[in-house]
Amino acid sequence: MTHVCLIGLGRTGAEIARAVLSQRDMKLAAAICSDFSGKAGKDVGETLGLPDTGAKVFTSSQLGHVIEKYKPDVFVDFSNHKATMKHIKEISESGAGLVIGTTGFSNTDIMRMKVLAKKNGSAILNAPNITLGVNVMMLLSNLAARILSDYDFEISEAHHKYKKDSPSGTALKIADQIEEGLQSSGVEVNEPIPIHAIRAGGIVGRHELLIAGENDKIEIVHESFSRKVFAEGAIRGIRFIKGKKGFFEMRDVLNLDRILESYFNKRKVAVMNTSK
Repeated sequence: MTHVCLIGLGRTGAEIARAVLSQRDMKLAAAICSDFSGKAGKDVGETLGLPDTGAKVFTSSQLGHVIEKYKPDVFVDFSNHKATMKHIKEISESGAGLVIGTTGFSNTDIMRMKVLAKKNGSAILNAPNITLGVNVMMLLSNLAARILSDYDFEISEAHHKYKKDSPSGTALKIADQIEEGLQSSGVEVNEPIPIHAIRAGGIVGRHELLIAGENDKIEIVHESFSRKVFAEGAIRGIRFIKGKKGFFEMRDVLNLDRILESYFNKRKVAVMNTSK
């Protein structure tokens, strides 16, 4: 049984709480909200409109108490990047796994995550791109860049008006995958991949990649219809991270590097056989 503590009980956090409560191999041990939240002291079930679950909501300043009393195996953080960096050291030192779904981290923040995981022998999964489908989109983006290296690539992304970081962490990851694919094909990338960002209404999340040549184009689109898709990714991340050590991303959870390597190894063998 994996004991889970959820950090952040916003709209996405609420979906993750419901998902954890429905798993037979997981138990929601506790939840953590901000020091000024009215949810503090309540049962998680009350905040979700459900019967009592036995899991209480604590404030972020009570993190040490939660670690000592409930000993969570995995923390799932969907708060905000400033809050994450405030409590990440204490969680890492406890030896618990940490699944991070928040975005907006700097390169320095990412480096600190890697250092903490190595120093404390803990596991940190940094997954701003936690939905499973968008990770498949990243794999396809890398693949397309390797094969269509002379095409033009542009990314468009849209999220709800309350999302603070722009462009999204996922859009930046897609750009990284395109650049990696181009470089693997011998193309020198001198300019960043263009990203267009929209913040409007209640859009859950949409990412679109345009791949345009002189005579044709390809469009790869991923759109989230519900925040339940983030919960599905979080559950996958919890199962992956428990008992591990090190710094990971969703591509590790889904073995995307192995899939990509396997594809090109098979393609290379096919080409060699054809040329004989």
